[in-house]
Amino acid sequence: MAEEELMTPLENYLKTGIHIGTKFKTKYMEPFIYKVRQDGLTVLNVQEIDKRLRVVAKMLSRYEPNDILIVCRRENGWSVVKMFSELTGIKVFAGRYPPGILTNNSLESFTETKLIMVVDPWPDRNVINDAINIGIPVIALCDTNNASNNIDLVMPCNNKGKKSLGLIFWVLAREYLKERKKEISKPLDDFIVE
Repeated sequence: MAEEELMTPLENYLKTGIHIGTKFKTKYMEPFIYKVRQDGLTVLNVQEIDKRLRVVAKMLSRYEPNDILIVCRRENGWSVVKMFSELTGIKVFAGRYPPGILTNNSLESFTETKLIMVVDPWPDRNVINDAINIGIPVIALCDTNNASNNIDLVMPCNNKGKKSLGLIFWVLAREYLKERKKEISKPLDDFIVE
């Protein structure tokens, strides 16, 4: 794939470590793995990451901001999902997902949504279970050690690194805003700062 066709220059993918997985791999993630390094770390295929990032961006752009919910229990992603929310208007939960807000309409915090995106399917499993109960599609950022049970769309990536998550949410914000004929007001560096 020519670099001009990528969602962001190859250099951005490499410098953020979006392709560096864990030492563990599941059968679900094998199709996205390029190789295993000598130190045991798995390496994700950057072209597959780029293809899926494009699909996720298109899927998100089909929904209005109030129809999407993004959940991030992983602390490394809190600041970037909040920035993403500020730019796009999409609701996020950074931290603990409040149980029942999708399923119990008698709660004050009850939220109706049409699409869920989680940063890591393991710590964010409660919202995935709620989404299953009410039939909402789920997009999940998955590292090499994640299972994809109950996930409708897997986005392979390093879902533990701040820079990797920053790149993903910057590209998604840029593409989401572009679909709405708006420009992104923050540079990539704001999303991938240490």
